[in-house]
Amino acid sequence: MKYLFRASAEKKFAKLNSQIQDRIIKKLEFFISTVNPLDFAEPLTHHEIGQYRFRIGDYRIIFDMENDTIVVLTVGHRREIYK
Repeated sequence: MKYLFRASAEKKFAKLNSQIQDRIIKKLEFFISTVNPLDFAEPLTHHEIGQYRFRIGDYRIIFDMENDTIVVLTVGHRREIYK
Protein backbone atom coordinates (compact mmCIF):
# COMPACT_ATOMS: atom_id res chain seq x y z
CA MET A 1 0.00 0.00 0.00
CA LYS A 2 1.18 3.52 -0.79
CA TYR A 3 -0.18 7.04 -1.16
CA LEU A 4 0.11 9.62 -3.90
CA PHE A 5 -0.82 13.32 -3.96
CA ARG A 6 -2.46 14.81 -7.04
CA ALA A 7 -0.87 18.09 -8.17
CA SER A 8 -3.74 20.20 -6.81
CA ALA A 9 -3.59 18.40 -3.44
CA GLU A 10 0.18 18.91 -3.33
CA LYS A 11 -0.29 22.67 -3.76
CA LYS A 12 -2.85 22.86 -0.94
CA PHE A 13 -0.69 20.65 1.26
CA ALA A 14 2.35 22.90 0.69
CA LYS A 15 0.37 25.92 1.96
CA LEU A 16 -0.29 24.25 5.33
CA ASN A 17 1.87 24.95 8.34
CA SER A 18 4.74 22.46 8.77
CA GLN A 19 3.35 20.98 12.00
CA ILE A 20 0.08 20.15 10.26
CA GLN A 21 2.00 18.70 7.29
CA ASP A 22 3.99 16.43 9.63
CA ARG A 23 0.83 15.30 11.39
CA ILE A 24 -0.88 14.49 8.08
CA ILE A 25 2.12 12.52 6.76
CA LYS A 26 2.40 10.52 10.01
CA LYS A 27 -1.30 9.66 9.86
CA LEU A 28 -1.10 8.67 6.18
CA GLU A 29 1.89 6.43 6.99
CA PHE A 30 -0.10 4.86 9.81
CA PHE A 31 -3.16 4.30 7.61
CA ILE A 32 -1.18 2.59 4.83
CA SER A 33 0.61 0.37 7.36
CA THR A 34 -2.70 -1.17 8.45
CA VAL A 35 -4.33 -4.16 6.80
CA ASN A 36 -7.30 -2.12 5.61
CA PRO A 37 -6.93 1.68 5.65
CA LEU A 38 -10.61 2.06 4.76
CA ASP A 39 -11.42 0.98 8.33
CA PHE A 40 -10.33 4.52 9.31
CA ALA A 41 -12.04 6.25 6.37
CA GLU A 42 -15.53 7.62 6.00
CA PRO A 43 -17.29 7.16 2.64
CA LEU A 44 -18.50 10.42 1.10
CA THR A 45 -22.04 10.83 -0.14
CA HIS A 46 -21.08 13.45 -2.74
CA HIS A 47 -18.75 11.48 -4.99
CA GLU A 48 -17.84 14.43 -7.21
CA ILE A 49 -15.10 15.48 -4.74
CA GLY A 50 -13.88 11.97 -3.93
CA GLN A 51 -14.91 8.58 -2.57
CA TYR A 52 -13.55 8.72 0.99
CA ARG A 53 -12.16 11.02 3.66
CA PHE A 54 -9.74 10.70 6.53
CA ARG A 55 -10.20 12.95 9.55
CA ILE A 56 -6.99 14.26 11.10
CA GLY A 57 -7.96 16.68 13.85
CA ASP A 58 -9.57 19.70 12.18
CA TYR A 59 -8.19 18.70 8.77
CA ARG A 60 -9.61 16.38 6.16
CA ILE A 61 -8.01 14.35 3.39
CA ILE A 62 -10.32 13.56 0.48
CA PHE A 63 -9.11 10.57 -1.51
CA ASP A 64 -9.91 7.76 -3.92
CA MET A 65 -8.57 4.22 -3.85
CA GLU A 66 -6.88 3.00 -7.03
CA ASN A 67 -5.69 -0.60 -6.71
CA ASP A 68 -3.37 -0.49 -3.68
CA THR A 69 -2.81 3.28 -3.76
CA ILE A 70 -4.50 6.05 -1.78
CA VAL A 71 -4.77 8.93 -4.25
CA VAL A 72 -5.07 12.17 -2.27
CA LEU A 73 -7.34 14.55 -4.19
CA THR A 74 -7.44 17.46 -1.76
CA VAL A 75 -6.38 18.44 1.75
CA GLY A 76 -7.80 21.21 3.90
CA HIS A 77 -9.46 22.48 7.04
CA ARG A 78 -12.87 20.99 7.77
CA ARG A 79 -14.49 24.44 7.36
CA GLU A 80 -13.33 24.77 3.77
CA ILE A 81 -12.78 21.30 2.36
CA TYR A 82 -16.35 20.54 1.24
CA LYS A 83 -17.00 23.88 -0.52
